Amino acid sequence: MDVIKVADWVVDLGPDGGRAGGQVTFAGTPEDLAKQKGNFTGQYLAEELAAMRR
Repeated sequence: MDVIKVADWVVDLGPDGGRAGGQVTFAGTPEDLAKQKGNFTGQYLAEELAAMRR
């Protein structure tokens, strides 16, 4: 998360690992990824970004 939260652009693959992965599920800024509903990376990233603001 440390690298993702400070990145200029993120490409997230998923929606899960293994056979259930490999599809581009998101491409954009970390802030926009954190707003994505149902995206595991986005959920954790939202928590990280909120902690940075505190």
